[in-house]
Amino acid sequence: MERRDFLKTATAAGVAAAAAGSSLPAAAETPAVTRPQSPDMIYRQLGTTGETVSAIGMGGFHIGQQPDPAESIKLIRTAIDGGITFMDNCWDYNDGISEVRMGQALRDGYRSKVFLMTKMDGRTKSEYNKQLEQSMGRLQTDVIDLVQFHEIIRMEDPDRVFASGGALEAAMAAKQAGKIRYIGFTGHKDPAVHLRMFETAQKHGFKFDTVQMPVNVMDAHFRSFTHEVMPVALKQGTGVLAMKTFGDKILLQSNTFQPMEALHYGLSQPVSVVITGIDRMEILEQALTAAKTFKPMSQTEMASLLVRTKDAASEGKYELFKTTPHFDGTAANPKWLG
Repeated sequence: MERRDFLKTATAAGVAAAAAGSSLPAAAETPAVTRPQSPDMIYRQLGTTGETVSAIGMGGFHIGQQPDPAESIKLIRTAIDGGITFMDNCWDYNDGISEVRMGQALRDGYRSKVFLMTKMDGRTKSEYNKQLEQSMGRLQTDVIDLVQFHEIIRMEDPDRVFASGGALEAAMAAKQAGKIRYIGFTGHKDPAVHLRMFETAQKHGFKFDTVQMPVNVMDAHFRSFTHEVMPVALKQGTGVLAMKTFGDKILLQSNTFQPMEALHYGLSQPVSVVITGIDRMEILEQALTAAKTFKPMSQTEMASLLVRTKDAASEGKYELFKTTPHFDGTAANPKWLG
């Protein structure tokens, strides 16, 4: 969808800002877009947006790591041809290379086949706007379906996003201008931070369209997003985007589960999308096979899997994204926040 088409169909809808000094612009109602589907893929509703997206999402970080750009482009297009419509990305992945390659892959008619998501690190209005313009240029599109506030991992992050002159003001203005269609947030550190983001949004009269968080076979045992955040998101009609299925392969080092079990476990949760890193054709085939062979796991099957992973999951030994700065790009680059 081009921005001019979005603006033709969007109608104004007020979003109140309860906080003193807040001056959020009015939002726009967002019409859902119909995209091609494959009989071998699972498709689900994205929260209450009205959008239908593939239950497997292609992680953006890994598609910027191939030595040859042509390899990345082939990987992305093969995923789309296989029925994957949800594309994940971020302004900072691989210094922008992930977005550049995705933008190249989405030429020649592929852009209209996907629900395109990326993320902004900026916490201020000015930094968010700068990053958004760069992302749109790299992705070669004038409208991004979903933009999420990236790495909400500190207790002060919600206050910065919702402050006067904060990133939410920029996101709302961008939505009103037709540059973005939906707004969400991500984080991987502690459920308490996610809950504070939801509470802050409620105080400001704002509802997130999506939330991205760890959902995997170890999460239930330590700082569980599945137990603490999932019920809040579902109650609000916010689409849940599952990530860290394998924790960049680190979870697999526990030797307590198989990759297909982990993908089926994620798909068995009440999530809209399981976003998984795909860096080569064998891993893409694994993800496509997971969707093709998926049957919801029974409570008994899930309980058995969780018993197997319980000891390994103790104290977040393998979930390093919760316990170390290993996955915290903004911690290493605070200038990105603005």
